[in-house]
Amino acid sequence: MMSEIGFYHLTRTDVAAALPTLLGRTLAAGEKAVVVCADERQMEALDNALWQCQSPDWLPHGTAQTPHPEWQPIYLTTAPKNPAGARFLFRTGGVETPPEPYTRVFDLFDGNSEAETLAARQRWRVAKEAGHSLTYWKQENSGWVKAG
Repeated sequence: MMSEIGFYHLTRTDVAAALPTLLGRTLAAGEKAVVVCADERQMEALDNALWQCQSPDWLPHGTAQTPHPEWQPIYLTTAPKNPAGARFLFRTGGVETPPEPYTRVFDLFDGNSEAETLAARQRWRVAKEAGHSLTYWKQENSGWVKAG
């Protein structure tokens, strides 16, 4: 199965600020999401950011420490686990979680970090060679702009 992979080039905010809007749209579409974090520290920061975000006003989510992770519409993890059968995957911090079995993958990377940008370009090349459908989104003052 080929996945639709969107690369999200962060230039104005960090992942914690950009993620709530994308996850809100995911839930509004009736989908579940897995958010794979680079490490425990990032996962804890995103967990706190999602509970505190103002828009959307509520993003129900859990982690491996949450009872019944299989019930969570948004699942934060540091490992490629998908207990709720989510179809959307969010990769953050340069993780290289395989796109299968997800139908959509959101690869968010920090455009202010040369290392993250170079790593994202490599993930793009690998995904393209594998035959996935790719899109590139850049963060602008007006929001996300689809490029190329």
